[in-house]
Amino acid sequence: MPVPEVKGQPAAAGSAGILPTLFGAGYGDYQVRRETFVVSFLLHIVAAGAIVASSTFLYTHREEIKQQVTGLVVNISPYVLPPASTKGGGGGGGGDRDKLAANKGALPRSAREQVTPPAAVIRNLEPRLPVEPTVVVPPNIPLPHNGALGDPLSAVLGPPSNGTGSGGGIGSGSGGGVGSGRGPGVGPGWGGGAGGGPYRVGGGVSAPKPIYTPEPDYSEEARKSKYQGVVVLWLVIGPDGHPQEIKVARRLGMGLDEKAIEAVRNWRFKPAEMNGHAVAVQMNVEVSFRLY
Repeated sequence: MPVPEVKGQPAAAGSAGILPTLFGAGYGDYQVRRETFVVSFLLHIVAAGAIVASSTFLYTHREEIKQQVTGLVVNISPYVLPPASTKGGGGGGGGDRDKLAANKGALPRSAREQVTPPAAVIRNLEPRLPVEPTVVVPPNIPLPHNGALGDPLSAVLGPPSNGTGSGGGIGSGSGGGVGSGRGPGVGPGWGGGAGGGPYRVGGGVSAPKPIYTPEPDYSEEARKSKYQGVVVLWLVIGPDGHPQEIKVARRLGMGLDEKAIEAVRNWRFKPAEMNGHAVAVQMNVEVSFRLY
């Protein structure tokens, strides 16, 4: 015979009812914790709320997200322009405004700092404090140092001459070095060192570090075509940390090359250093254009 139900009381075990286990019926051999149902219910409410909130945000900001552009400095020159181990770049020059071009000859000893510039013709025969002349070139860079002083790159085999330059030293440049450049180094570059042009990372020259790199704008043509890629720029970072002489080393097109140059022109770097002094260095920079 069926068991009659009592009005206002829960159904007996085995009878049909709503969530009998939650209300105590049919527990069997294992205990059921009621607080587990409450915690599970609250977690589901929180998860559902998060999904609704994120969906609402994505929908209301869909245009901004669609057109978001990022310009990222991926690599700096050591990856594209290998560091120099024996040739650091740079250079220098000098002279004492002689009427004759500097004669061909050897260099004085290399040093990391210069106290006295070299001279093929010594004007002061009795200096108060004799100091050995030097040029500012990392010692690991092999340069000729034997014989009478002069400019190794000169084609003049005539009488000794300090050259037509200025600031001491030998050559047609300025700054107390040797050659046609500027500074206490050797050759057609500037700022010390040897090899022509500004320094390269390596050979005692540290790499510059970016400290301010605003993102480039996307060209309208590239945005409409959903065009992406990488622009490689060659540039010189001056001793003041400002980019100079920016040129495109690898083009991307669709106006992105120009946008990359515009952005990099506003970048700022902690300059490269040699012997604790800021120097100009040449480097390559990669600027990535991505649409998300």
